[in-house]
Amino acid sequence: MTAKAPSQEDAHEAHHGHSHGHGAGHGTLRSYVIGFVLSVILTAIPFWLVMGEVLESKTATIAAIVIFGTIQIVVHMIFFLHMNTKSEGGWTMMALIFTLIIVGIALAGSLWVMHHLNANMMPMTHEMMRNMP
Repeated sequence: MTAKAPSQEDAHEAHHGHSHGHGAGHGTLRSYVIGFVLSVILTAIPFWLVMGEVLESKTATIAAIVIFGTIQIVVHMIFFLHMNTKSEGGWTMMALIFTLIIVGIALAGSLWVMHHLNANMMPMTHEMMRNMP
């Protein structure tokens, strides 16, 4: 039987005296720099789109901002929150999926209620509003 040489991770655990036990590694300087650079780029592009009035349509500009914002959320989750399918035994990913489902239901329900309130309310004219007590 041969003895296994201690790895750098074993030395780190021995130095700090505890194990994290969640399976997600801490980020390296390289991963933080990559995440930071991507975040800056994903912020600068929408800023340029708005300030430079690059796109003719405001709807296209808004859609581009939403797309870049969504990509930036994913970059933050991967590079800064270290979320992946292996971290915490997959529970962080399950919690994220559950949260997205609940937020989706709340948003869809709110928009549905507001649409039906708007469609079913009696329209009021300016005269009717002036005569209100």
